Amino acid sequence: MCLLLLAWSVTALAGPTPTDDQRQAASEVAESLQYGSYSGVDLDDDWSKRAFQRLLDVLDDQRAYLLQRDVDNFNDLDTSLDDAIKSGDLDRVYAFYSRYQDRVEARLQWLVDKVDRGIDYDYTSNERLALDREDSSWAGSESALDDLWNKRLENAALTLSLSDQTPEEIQKTLHDRYANQLNRVRQTNAEDVLVLLMSAVTGTVDPHTEYFSPQQSESFDIQMRLSLEGIGALLQSDGEYVKVSSLVPGGPADKAGVLQPADRIVAVGQDEDGDMVNVVGMRLDEVVDLIRGPKGSTVRLDIIPAKAVDVTRTHTVKITRDTVKLEDQAAHSRVEEIQRDGETHKIGIITVPAFYVDFDAWQAGESDYRSTTRDVAKEIDKLKAEHVEGIVLDLRNDGGGALQEANSMIGLFIDRGPTVQVRDARGRINLYGDTDTGVAYDGPLAVLVNRLSASASEIFAGAIQDYGRGLVVGTRTFGKGTVQTLTDLSHGQIKLTRAKFYRISGESTQHRGVEPDIIYPSLIDPDEIGESALDNALPWDRVRPVQYRLYGEPWRYLEALQDRHEQRIANDPDFVYLEKQAQLSKRLREQQTSISLNREQRQREMDAQEAEQLALENQRRRSLGMEPLDDWTDARDRNDGTGQDNGDAQGNDDGQDGGEDEVPDSDDAKPIDRAELQETSQILLDYVKLTSKS
Repeated sequence: MCLLLLAWSVTALAGPTPTDDQRQAASEVAESLQYGSYSGVDLDDDWSKRAFQRLLDVLDDQRAYLLQRDVDNFNDLDTSLDDAIKSGDLDRVYAFYSRYQDRVEARLQWLVDKVDRGIDYDYTSNERLALDREDSSWAGSESALDDLWNKRLENAALTLSLSDQTPEEIQKTLHDRYANQLNRVRQTNAEDVLVLLMSAVTGTVDPHTEYFSPQQSESFDIQMRLSLEGIGALLQSDGEYVKVSSLVPGGPADKAGVLQPADRIVAVGQDEDGDMVNVVGMRLDEVVDLIRGPKGSTVRLDIIPAKAVDVTRTHTVKITRDTVKLEDQAAHSRVEEIQRDGETHKIGIITVPAFYVDFDAWQAGESDYRSTTRDVAKEIDKLKAEHVEGIVLDLRNDGGGALQEANSMIGLFIDRGPTVQVRDARGRINLYGDTDTGVAYDGPLAVLVNRLSASASEIFAGAIQDYGRGLVVGTRTFGKGTVQTLTDLSHGQIKLTRAKFYRISGESTQHRGVEPDIIYPSLIDPDEIGESALDNALPWDRVRPVQYRLYGEPWRYLEALQDRHEQRIANDPDFVYLEKQAQLSKRLREQQTSISLNREQRQREMDAQEAEQLALENQRRRSLGMEPLDDWTDARDRNDGTGQDNGDAQGNDDGQDGGEDEVPDSDDAKPIDRAELQETSQILLDYVKLTSKS
């Protein structure tokens, strides 16, 4: 027994050990959380328990590597992790990581050896594999984990088999997958351990408080300067996967139309024929590095679509890397014509992809600098010249941006007044508002939002709703109502949540977002995307409202507007599809808690799910006079589940649209997106008619 303990301690000592810089960084992070965070963190034993639990989740959230005795042997960290962070005495924490790394290396070597002996599953068992083990107990023995990993390996092989790989190809794919993961784990250094530890520490506070190592700080600075060349997608970790959290408006992925929020990335390949590198189990920063690349080059992503209910249904998309230009995010407008009672009515549509400002030109004192407010004002003038009866501001997928632009853009529609309250950690409230006299547009207004409308978008939509200045239509917004600042440390940087946003009505936009006056069904799962889907998100609360005038009372007409809306969409093929697809996706997600390891049963389950999805798609297509599809794969490849024929709409094979400076025509929009715009225009026209009678 003594020899075994000695051997284990030597192994642990062989792992990464903290440097003086890393010890100092930990102490500075602790001080920042205690004295600089909005939440006012107390680093005590209660916090230590939460932090240690989060560290376990960061390292092994599926309970697949560590044993109960490993956790027990280091359970002193349950009440001492706070002291370790404050003092910078990280040796015990690093020793725990070494134990974890030993377990991971041994497991991956076990998998490589098992694969190399040959894949001999017959896929006839009646066993099932649980998809989420986050709430499972720690295994008591290696043999218990052997059973789990044997099921996982069988599932991996079955997945590849169902994707038409031969036994030889399956063996090579799995060998390379586990061997590459093993190689990456063996390259873990002390800085990597600090980043993981700090992820657990800051993650106890809120999802936007983060520590950046010196290398990560450099990457963050590059991204903020928009000089990084890539695909324009924001990614986040999701268990063993990396998933898309949102797309940068006007970026390559957004233009290509081949990625959606909550898509999970399985593999990454370079150029047209480079080997696909499996990224399941890979760290987020490593996946990001693989996806980055020079402008004009191509990256291939093997993805599990967000709507997929079976991970065997992956497909590969191609995106040409590029930089995101300001003009690609610029606001633009068009006129929507509505035929009603033999008359043609015009509704203006202004699409606002982001709240942007050319800071360099603004600070240099240039008079013609670009900004959201200035561009929207120009579009308003164009639409007024077209004699539109109302204007829809489309803020769908607008993740926010410059707070000053949210304030000034509200000022285009109100004549001076408060726009947002900001409360700091001491409870002090600063009131921001529009100070310019006059308005650019005082006519009927609607704001269209969705789950990806965040931050500045929520401030704008909330203010328009509170002022009674217009209608808010769509789905509940993201719910990010916090303010972060970046502070330099002696080793790296820390991003701290410093304040919260509140509407002029006193309600926070945090966690709950903005609830529309008229709600549309959504294919985006709020349990997957949104502030409420993030661990330890700060709660919703409220402060005292401020004084402000009302510009209208839209709520007086909501019952009539809702009735007319429901009558219209009852027979609208796209809205019927949207509602039923949202219900189906939710039901399938709830049912899919495990997957069968029996090939025939697995195929039956997949066929049944796809048959339901295909029936919905063909119902929509028949209603629109389109040819029905024979196979759900055709629907997935041709329209990504939203009715868009990607190849036809994009105009060329590389997924990029024809010209960088072209404003996308509404006719090229996805039918579901276009249907929402058309219905919002109808609702606004109803509002015009109702208010004109009162």
